[in-house]
Amino acid sequence: MDASDSSDADAADAAAAAQRSPDHHRDRDHDRDSDGVLAEQLLRLTRRLHRIQSRQLEPIGITPAQFRLLRTVASYDAAPRMADLAQRLDVVPRAVTTLVDALEASGRVRRAPDPDSRRVVRIEITDEGRATLRSLRNARRAAAEEILAPLTAGQREVLGELLSALVDGMPERRC
Repeated sequence: MDASDSSDADAADAAAAAQRSPDHHRDRDHDRDSDGVLAEQLLRLTRRLHRIQSRQLEPIGITPAQFRLLRTVASYDAAPRMADLAQRLDVVPRAVTTLVDALEASGRVRRAPDPDSRRVVRIEITDEGRATLRSLRNARRAAAEEILAPLTAGQREVLGELLSALVDGMPERRC
């Protein structure tokens, strides 16, 4: 194929693209608009869930971020280090320190020395923390019920499958 053949092929491709271009661009723009609408709906739903959950957690005296940290501490087999928590929660270590300070002040966690290294501090959940988690799980279920109330059981199942597909398609982040 010489240069003129290549130019002819490029021109033919451009002409074909121009013929399908209006519909093709409209479809692509529609897909982007639909994706934008979906993203906005997910953000609105997330904010609404956060508000409901905050309202449910307030009487217990804990914030959603503290709840998340408490759940994370409880998920470990052995007391985690602060650095482990920061990594698992995908936050800076200073944020973990602030959350641990608040949870320690309320008696829900305690700092404990690491038996193998004097420089390492481990975070242990207390009996009060475990009791709080039980209460929080009930509050969380109530918040989910409020959000999901308009859906039938079948719709909830489909939503669960769709959300799982989205979560499973993302790089793994544990929390």
